[in-house]
Amino acid sequence: MVNSATPNLPSSDFEKTARFYADLGFSEDYRGDDWMILERDGVVLEFFSYPGVDPLSSSFSCCLRLDDVDGFYGVCKAAGIPEAVMGQPRLHPLENEDWGRMGALIDPDGTLLRLIGNQ
Repeated sequence: MVNSATPNLPSSDFEKTARFYADLGFSEDYRGDDWMILERDGVVLEFFSYPGVDPLSSSFSCCLRLDDVDGFYGVCKAAGIPEAVMGQPRLHPLENEDWGRMGALIDPDGTLLRLIGNQ
């Protein structure tokens, strides 16, 4: 087995979170009263129940390091997530950095997911 770590992110409502991420190709691997696990192409996101999370002041974040960051960004756009500087959900366009490509996805609960292309 390969060593790995998974982010633990807040969800104000598991049903809402599952629907949002399903549109991005994630499937539900587990759901209990206080925990949910979603997976897409080996990327695992774990969510804990946090009904009081404030999307406007949330500081939760994680990095998704993806072999096909452009393809995943396209999936996000096709799901209707707007490129914007305010509101959630939203996308920040991919940009070329000295070290590679990076963009961002902010989910409905205000969690920042940095989208980073593997090199």
